[in-house]
Amino acid sequence: MEGINQTAEIGFFFRPFSHDPEVQRVIFVAFLVMYLTSLGGNATIAVIVQIHRSLHTPMYFFLANLAVLEILYTSSIAPLALASLLSMGKTPISITGCGAQMFFFVFLGGTDCVLLAVMAYDRFIAICYPLRYTLIMSWPLCVELMAGSLVLGFLLSLPLTILIFHLPFCHNSEIYHFYCDMPAVLRLACADTRVHQTALYIVSFLVLSIPLSLISTSYVLIMAAILRMRSTEGRRRAFSTCSSHILVVLLQYGCTSFIYLSPRSSYSPEMGRVVSVVYTFITPILNPLIYSMRNKELKDALRKTLRKF
Repeated sequence: MEGINQTAEIGFFFRPFSHDPEVQRVIFVAFLVMYLTSLGGNATIAVIVQIHRSLHTPMYFFLANLAVLEILYTSSIAPLALASLLSMGKTPISITGCGAQMFFFVFLGGTDCVLLAVMAYDRFIAICYPLRYTLIMSWPLCVELMAGSLVLGFLLSLPLTILIFHLPFCHNSEIYHFYCDMPAVLRLACADTRVHQTALYIVSFLVLSIPLSLISTSYVLIMAAILRMRSTEGRRRAFSTCSSHILVVLLQYGCTSFIYLSPRSSYSPEMGRVVSVVYTFITPILNPLIYSMRNKELKDALRKTLRKF
């Protein structure tokens, strides 16, 4: 009962990146610029896809949803991280708030991983079965795949969040991170967390390995189909479209694998915090840049929209 009372009353704080206020302010400005750039870039993609009927295709439907997910994903972390940076780590977050942040971060991040696999399947059908593409990738199926991604993300996030926040947190309330990430919060528990660590590792492995296996299989088949194409222009367009997606997949899966699949003995909180900056702030900026720079239809639609202003 004492442990439960201590847990109920506890408030968490995020450890500053530096004890020098000037350094903290520089990091604050960097985070703010990255956050606003991410919001602007992803919102632009979502709006452009919405207003241009020529982009009302399954590929752009999934891309627009990915952009919206990136906005929500970053927004679940950035405001509190920015406040903490300005206050030198003195901005508190309640255990309920920490649990809510963890739930939404894992929910949106898990959905993101599943959606990348769905996008790889869409490209596989488009390139390997072009004549049957519109028949196979019908709008009802696209909506079902998007809804399924959200459901899987929810089913991943809720049990893990509940499992972790049933632990007692008795003493140290400083999270060695800039948001409530699972490995960082688990380090504060004053109980045996081996079962929780194992559960987190198993779920992370399944969530990362199964979609990545589907993505890898899709692209092996896609590359085989591209190499059989007789048209040089057709091969170039197919490679351009697929390379954008592959770059995003490598960034997303590479960083999350480092955080969630590294052995606990080799896990470094400082390195984990640095790598987390990549997939929480930098990757959401790069996604719209990668897709827009390597996608002629999206660039043309953006130019048409800018000309109107």
